[in-house]
Amino acid sequence: MDERTRAEVERAEAALVEHYPRLVRLGYLVLPPSMGRHRRVLAAHGLVQRALPRAVGRGRGGGALPAQRGPETASGYDLVRLRTLRLALSYERRPVRPLPGVPFVWGLRLFPRAGGADELALDRALSAVPAPVRAAVGLWHLEGLDRESARAVLAAAGVEDPGAAQRAAGQLDRAVGAGAAALLNSGEFDPCTVQTRPTDLLRRRQRRRVAVALAAVVAAGAAVAALAGGDGARPRHETVAQQALDPARLLRTPNDQWADTSRVDFTAWPPRGRQAGDRELLGRALRVWAAPPDGTRITASAGTSTRPPDQPPRLLYAGLIDNVMVAVFHDGDRLVRYAEPEDTTPTLHFARVDDADLTTAGALVIGRGNGWMRYLIAPWVSAVTTRDLLVPDAPERGLHLAPDGVTDRIPTPPGGSGGCGSWPVARLHTSARIADHPAFLVTDLNDLAPVHLTQLPAVPGAGGPGEVTDAPALRSWARTACSLRSLRGAGVRSVNNWAYAGQRLPENGGSATWLCTRADTWSGPGRVTVQFQPPAAHPADPGRIAGRALNTAACSRFGRPVVGWIHWQAKSGKGYVLAAGSQGVGGIDVTGGVRAGGTAPTLAVPAPPGAPAEVSGRLADGGSVRAVGS
Repeated sequence: MDERTRAEVERAEAALVEHYPRLVRLGYLVLPPSMGRHRRVLAAHGLVQRALPRAVGRGRGGGALPAQRGPETASGYDLVRLRTLRLALSYERRPVRPLPGVPFVWGLRLFPRAGGADELALDRALSAVPAPVRAAVGLWHLEGLDRESARAVLAAAGVEDPGAAQRAAGQLDRAVGAGAAALLNSGEFDPCTVQTRPTDLLRRRQRRRVAVALAAVVAAGAAVAALAGGDGARPRHETVAQQALDPARLLRTPNDQWADTSRVDFTAWPPRGRQAGDRELLGRALRVWAAPPDGTRITASAGTSTRPPDQPPRLLYAGLIDNVMVAVFHDGDRLVRYAEPEDTTPTLHFARVDDADLTTAGALVIGRGNGWMRYLIAPWVSAVTTRDLLVPDAPERGLHLAPDGVTDRIPTPPGGSGGCGSWPVARLHTSARIADHPAFLVTDLNDLAPVHLTQLPAVPGAGGPGEVTDAPALRSWARTACSLRSLRGAGVRSVNNWAYAGQRLPENGGSATWLCTRADTWSGPGRVTVQFQPPAAHPADPGRIAGRALNTAACSRFGRPVVGWIHWQAKSGKGYVLAAGSQGVGGIDVTGGVRAGGTAPTLAVPAPPGAPAEVSGRLADGGSVRAVGS
């Protein structure tokens, strides 16, 4: 142990006391992970406590000059940090011999608080590199030193090749991602904030010798397991994790594969965009996805995980969109959009798209601004037209499509609860190779994947919802479009309109339509709204909400019978309860404050405004169905 003047030792002692947790964290990082977390915690504290140099005594060498100060001892903190590193590095070179003076704990095991998946991945990556590399990482991310300063400290600590250690640390840094500094400062790597667990409680006093023997066996088994894990399972896990962040391993679908596969979804999209070969951009995007740095804006659709990639994802696009560098990936279940603005921190947007098909994988939102957005369309889409859903009789307009599949800007639908002056939608026209599905309608609900709009005929056949193509379907959506605002952020996959019944209104009030609108989400549960649409003065006049239901099969092929009811007032001022059922409903019953019944699928009975009522429909098989929202 080198000796210093008393003034130097006092400065070092003050620095050690002030920065003790910081030094212990650094020592814990550099110590061999093979020691186990309990031993490493104790050893880290022991290293720092032994890092204080010895002062020169007065009766020893009194005429000698004090030790000269070097660069590594420019301050008390520099001195104890350097000595901590030296002790930690030397311990890896002789791991079998414990350092003297290490704290001893009897009957307890000490562990830093467990972190999440990101911290675990970083710990595994650090355990696969030698101590000098871990020291370089610590000096960068824990101590905040630049490369030159860290190199000098490594050399002073006895590292034979500081440059090689830093190069290896840089490779690890790139593999782990940009969030390494935040992870190293988390509780997973804090040996000063620990949890305790007992060793043995029942036999410790009565069978001490047996306990000691068992502990020796367990220790030997742990050592064998550590060696086996280091040679087998751990490298495989680390290799998979590293591959997921390697831009060279991104999946890339051939350009025309969609035409030769039965699975027409996002897996059939080829990579597009001018930066599809830019490994630096793609590497940055993958690292931010794996470990988002502080300030990263993260948005996830309802029910969507933001977990890091666990295997190489598929590249769909990389390029410049409205002065923002964008990369989009698909990992089999999710779309992940990385955006890199010039003057702000990056953003990540996650959207669930498992079990997508030809229509729900027909486009994604590649760019968005104040009141506008752009689509990136699927390779099987040959043209795009737009229309205002609130003007059903207006012709559609063509939309320019760039060679890389990016559309011109499209206005976004209105948000909030105010007026709804327009509702822009896009019709995607497919290639001639897809003869049975020539076009389909989509709209934006503020997610990465647009929502597919469909229509079910009044008397549905064996098939499912059809496309919105004819005038009646467009007129129905004109009165329904503005209700889509309530579905923003709900993770909606598709929305279907079903005009399930028509009804003649009392007192020559004309004809009304009963409509069930069903929104299916990517996670499965559906949302149902029943609307009553009386005669309208304007094509886009909305109907009245008659009932809502969540997590229901109503209005789907698994819940076709549906009933709705509402209070309605005739021009004379007289009030009525109106009710209507879909095909399969043979009669309507009203109970409560109003009591009536009939053998037809529609019913109109006089009732005071607001009178309580319970409405149900009778089915042909003897069962019944309650009105939606009752």
